[in-house]
Amino acid sequence: MTFVVGDSVTFTKTVGETDVYLFAGITGDFAPNHVDRTYMERTRYGERIAHGVLVLGYASTASSRMLAKAGADAVSYGYDRVRFCGPVFLGDTVTVHYEVERVDEAEGKVYSAVRVANQDGTVCLAATHILKLIDAGGAPDPTSPARSASPRPVPSAP
Repeated sequence: MTFVVGDSVTFTKTVGETDVYLFAGITGDFAPNHVDRTYMERTRYGERIAHGVLVLGYASTASSRMLAKAGADAVSYGYDRVRFCGPVFLGDTVTVHYEVERVDEAEGKVYSAVRVANQDGTVCLAATHILKLIDAGGAPDPTSPARSASPRPVPSAP
């Protein structure tokens, strides 16, 4: 295992209107706090905010960068203690800081702190990400449920 406690990577992205609308289209979440400027002008926020899960998605890019840095293969085992600490407005530039906190070699898991801050340094999101290391060399992972060797049936046309 090539993860070292304290190793970190960052990923920076400006959150644009296109990002929010594409995410809304993919997820079906067209809540007015994300897409209705007039509605949001009447709230304490004063302007539209990005989906929290869109911002969390940027952590995936950071974890991929950490995997590349470590030269390891893994799948996401999940995020714990996700908190949306502050709004991310359209046009904000956010930076994901992803830092290895703990390596559990016996379980084959890596725990990392995820912090997302805007251009002013205000933390907008905090979480712990867990990676489950895998053997991408072809040997099956004994802790994973077995997958069927037979192909999945193809539904017939009506």
